[in-house]
Amino acid sequence: MPSSEQQDRPESLTTVVIAFGANLLIAIAKTIASLLTGSASMVAEAAHSWADTGNEIFLLVAERRGARKRDVKHPMGYGRETYIWSMFAAFGLFTAGAIVSIYHGITQLGETGPAEDVVLNYVVLAIAVVLEGTSFLQAYRQAHGAATKRRVPVLRHVLQSSNPTLRAVFAEDAAALIGLVVAFLGVFLHQVTGLAVFDAIGSIAIGVLLGVVAIILIDRNRRFLLGESTSPELENAVLVELLSRKQIERVTYLHLEFVGPSKVYLVAAVDLTGNEDESHVAVRLRDVEQSLEDSQYIEEAVLTLSLPDDAALVPTGGDVPETVRDGTVEDVAAGGAGTLRA
Repeated sequence: MPSSEQQDRPESLTTVVIAFGANLLIAIAKTIASLLTGSASMVAEAAHSWADTGNEIFLLVAERRGARKRDVKHPMGYGRETYIWSMFAAFGLFTAGAIVSIYHGITQLGETGPAEDVVLNYVVLAIAVVLEGTSFLQAYRQAHGAATKRRVPVLRHVLQSSNPTLRAVFAEDAAALIGLVVAFLGVFLHQVTGLAVFDAIGSIAIGVLLGVVAIILIDRNRRFLLGESTSPELENAVLVELLSRKQIERVTYLHLEFVGPSKVYLVAAVDLTGNEDESHVAVRLRDVEQSLEDSQYIEEAVLTLSLPDDAALVPTGGDVPETVRDGTVEDVAAGGAGTLRA
């Protein structure tokens, strides 16, 4: 039976592929409509969709390059490369989406005249809602499943998750649906009032929305590139896992750091059971490290011996063992509780 991580990566890849196909079709339709109608809101929406389409290519590259196994040159693996390519996608959304939309809206503020061919705009917007909705539902299903297991709200899971491709598609599709509503209002108000300024304001509003989303995505990728720490829930679950091993008597220090989507670097100071000589202790420590690294969630584990006077870490919460048993890779990815055994 495939592991949780083996199931999760194809799901993320499917989410990105669906988003790419939907955005490409939407971008073509919006471009045609913007050229025929001259609507500022539709120009902004076209720029938005082309930016999203390009971003999905970056995310596909991120999924592929970040999944490579660690080697001698990269002992911590390639997981952080996922955040680099995801940051490229976020910068693309900011420049090709936000800046273009705001600039075009500002240049159109002085335009006058009634709206033309509004029916075409409405048809394209309706098609876009269907396609964007399909893509968003896929991202939402993936996020909701993991959030349910962590017992946290979906939005919190998306923001905390170490999976940047899920976060990017979810945020971009949500922004796209909001942008479609704004574009509709811009076109509609232009039609009923005859004032093109509403269309221009719609373009500016879409640009501001994309800018906010892009900045959030850039910040989250930046944090993971710098070395995002894990949540107390995950640290507690890992502590329970370590103490459940028969070789370990107590744990006095624990450090966890994300080095990629669903991948952590573990450092711990432990006191082993028994009273063996130094050579045997070194072998036992290495055995425990290797067993930890067999987990699909741990890129590298480094264990050292505790000092006699070091205070022992104590797990908190009576329901942690059950949470650990029921944990999945997405729990670890988002900083929740998850088992570390393969």
